[in-house]
Amino acid sequence: MADKRIGIIGGSGLYAIEGLTQQEWIKAETPYGEPSDEILTGVLEGRKVAFLPRHGRGHRIMPSELNHRANIFALKTLGVEWILSVSAVGSLQKQFKPRDIVLPDQFLDHLRTTRNQTLFGNGIVAHVSFAEPICPELVELIYQSGIELGAPIHKGGTYVNMEGPAFSTRAESLRNHHEGHSVIGMTNMGEARCAREAEIAYATIAMITDYDCWHEEEEHVTVEMVIQNLQHNISLAKEIIRKTIPKIPLELEWPCHHALQNAIITDRAYWPTKLIEKLRPILKKYI
Repeated sequence: MADKRIGIIGGSGLYAIEGLTQQEWIKAETPYGEPSDEILTGVLEGRKVAFLPRHGRGHRIMPSELNHRANIFALKTLGVEWILSVSAVGSLQKQFKPRDIVLPDQFLDHLRTTRNQTLFGNGIVAHVSFAEPICPELVELIYQSGIELGAPIHKGGTYVNMEGPAFSTRAESLRNHHEGHSVIGMTNMGEARCAREAEIAYATIAMITDYDCWHEEEEHVTVEMVIQNLQHNISLAKEIIRKTIPKIPLELEWPCHHALQNAIITDRAYWPTKLIEKLRPILKKYI
């Protein structure tokens, strides 16, 4: 069994993973502050995994309060090289129904700030390629697992990342619908950006709970509606994760695992010594 770990980030409704053996909760320290919670490590389907509840156990952290840098950096320090990110979303199109699952391949950022979405700065500048923000190889494995389970799963689409914590206004929802985007959520853009900089293969498993509020024939999204559909979706998401894990290769053979190779623009002679030590978990190949 490889030493490398597979990361699982659980969104609304997914606060634990059953079936893990050799369980240990680890309190990770990062130069960016504390991650959302302790990280549960263990073995699932014969592979080492690390599970992080995105909003903390008990759902204590708002989307705008998430420390994406700390979350991704903490997972990286524990050897995570792949991340399956489970997230509740609203549908923006009729063909994506509540209780369906979408594997988006694009993001549209409607956040007011992106300061918490990069591991770099303060002396080292990196510009990673982000035209394809989701790892296509990992998506394909997840999609195969969903099909094998007979899940209502869709491959491809755009995830609109809004600010939150309030849901969309009708005007915002109608705009996103008419622009042809697929789903809307509040959390995954920052994760994807930091994961790319950390050379982690990242994919979103977007679980549809509602039609947001653009669909005049459907009830507007409420917390009660989200929770009701989440209870159905969570069990399916866990099945997909368990079926996908054995399919993930043991070696780092995908382009995402080399994202920094030509991305760091700062001359090596000018890298601050303290910053090199701070970023050692992601820079060690290039030092």
